[in-house]
Amino acid sequence: MRIDLHCHTKYSGDNYLEPEELVEQAIRMNLDGVCITEHSSLLDTWVIERIKVPEGFYVFRGVELYTSHGHLLAYGLKEDSWDPWYSHNYLDLFRVFEKVHSHRGICVPSHPFRGWDSFGENVFKIDDIDAIETHNGLDLENMNQKAIHVARLRNLPSIGGSDCHQKAQVGRAFTEFKNPVHTIDELIEEIKKGNCKGMTL
Repeated sequence: MRIDLHCHTKYSGDNYLEPEELVEQAIRMNLDGVCITEHSSLLDTWVIERIKVPEGFYVFRGVELYTSHGHLLAYGLKEDSWDPWYSHNYLDLFRVFEKVHSHRGICVPSHPFRGWDSFGENVFKIDDIDAIETHNGLDLENMNQKAIHVARLRNLPSIGGSDCHQKAQVGRAFTEFKNPVHTIDELIEEIKKGNCKGMTL
């Protein structure tokens, strides 16, 4: 089962990709699902409730957060009550870990070696990371290779996502799951067990 776990639409505020176009393109790319991870807030993913999705295709919700140490993908949050600070920038990473995990969510550094907006070398030593985005569709190959090295060295699960902001970028990277996942809880459980791997086209 192939799912693009890092997708943005126009509701991230930095592109013009319609959610319906995202789903249509993902299906053309032979994906089984996508996870919409708009910036900073889950409120921006409410739109998936009204997307018409073909049977057998799955749309999940996540969020990409701006933390003190770089961008972080969080999966498993249901709404924004976890965030008492109502701040969209430079959230304290360790408090974010605490809050996300208290809601049974998982935390995954995004594009860890891209540069200023990434964890960089900190990804080698920070605890409470649940997986690594080893395959990002917008990153250079050497950046992804560094992320793969970290995941192997730390024995952390590997995931992949396109980080799409345009239709042509959808599915450039994705996560292949060994077992079917139909809910966000199942998706999280499979990632925790390491029953998945990041891939690029």
